[in-house]
Amino acid sequence: MSGEDTDPLSVIVNLFDVAMVFAVALMVAMVMHMNMTEVFTQEDYTIVKNPGKDNMEIITKEGGKINKYTPSNDQSSSQKKGRKVGIAYELDNGEIIYVPE
Repeated sequence: MSGEDTDPLSVIVNLFDVAMVFAVALMVAMVMHMNMTEVFTQEDYTIVKNPGKDNMEIITKEGGKINKYTPSNDQSSSQKKGRKVGIAYELDNGEIIYVPE
């Protein structure tokens, strides 16, 4: 008989550690795949999801605060109001030019 007793729950603890490492790796891979690495930087940024469509969203990061704005046709029911400040044109080569008014 061996002087060392084995704990049957030690295998479960090791599986939990492996699962945690796997979950973190999946989250990092998802962020890299979606090109969302700027979320982790200190710089301010603006992201427009689904531009020009009905479900368009504008996500801005200013300092440590992240704001999400969903434009609607009925501006009176929205808490945030906006105004038109210019026009953006997309060229054939994919370049976007902003013309302020």
